[in-house]
Amino acid sequence: MPLIDLPLEELETYGGRNPRPEDFDDFWTRALAELSETPENVLLEPAPFRSRAGSAYDLTFGGVRGATIYSKLFIPNGAANAPAVLFFHGYSGNSGDWLPLVPWAAEGFVVAALDVRGQAGRSTDPGGTSGTTFYGHIVRGVADGADSLLYRQIYLDCVRLAHVVAALPEVDPAKICTMGDSQGGGLALACAALEPSVRGVAALFPFLCDWLRVWELDLAEDAYAGLRQHLRIFDPTHDRKDEFFRTMGYVDVQHLAPRIRGQVLMGTGLMDTICPPSTQFAAYNKIDSKKQMVIYPDYGHEDIPGWGDVAFDFLRGVIQTEVATGAQTAR
Repeated sequence: MPLIDLPLEELETYGGRNPRPEDFDDFWTRALAELSETPENVLLEPAPFRSRAGSAYDLTFGGVRGATIYSKLFIPNGAANAPAVLFFHGYSGNSGDWLPLVPWAAEGFVVAALDVRGQAGRSTDPGGTSGTTFYGHIVRGVADGADSLLYRQIYLDCVRLAHVVAALPEVDPAKICTMGDSQGGGLALACAALEPSVRGVAALFPFLCDWLRVWELDLAEDAYAGLRQHLRIFDPTHDRKDEFFRTMGYVDVQHLAPRIRGQVLMGTGLMDTICPPSTQFAAYNKIDSKKQMVIYPDYGHEDIPGWGDVAFDFLRGVIQTEVATGAQTAR
């Protein structure tokens, strides 16, 4: 197997390269306070999709900075004190079709699938930031400072989705899980970090980790191309490179990872040149809760056979464990 990153034994102890801002925790305390002050404006309307497994709804709610956020919501028939799983999609995409949500509902999960603001779905992106918005959401807002970073607002959208779903009468708020691949994997981790009641996370090759490492590996292309383009356009002599990566550190998932309290399953392909394995391990190695990593030595950033089944079994197991623990506590 060719080596495109560090050897596995070094990945397992890798600590990350992107700096963590000194006021990181205060930053997210302020951000969550802004979210709590933002009206929820929840609207739930029947969707045209039909299934004997349950009912489909178009869910919208208020996001910070004036956004309206959309999510698919599928509620299984007869749901009561049900677990819920929140799906987050890959970079530039959307929540996809309704059909993949049905098996989860058949298993008893309430299912929500978010459209990330400003990408290919129905959520709005009010924008209003300085500098170019042509290259990459990952650097959107950096010219105006950390509070304007687009991914700050996106992470808060994910947290609000968790709050809205947890408040549904059909849902047990102690049984919320998150799941996603690539950008979705990063958002699944970020959501669990910022909403510590999330009980389980299944994240495949998560994006949004260890920005500086990506750039140092000369892999700031594709989804990470915004890093390269920002430096080329706005800092060609790298006079402000350290400041740039420090600011990006506020939305670096590796620095959020220690806040996760739920169980975590991560999958990583060692041939991944889109989200290098070391960046994923930077986040994984900082998770203090119960965790496990599934390694796919010959796979990169692509469909990985069997992962969906593994993630499904894992999240079912997390919820079953929670149910058993709750029953023991009740006795």
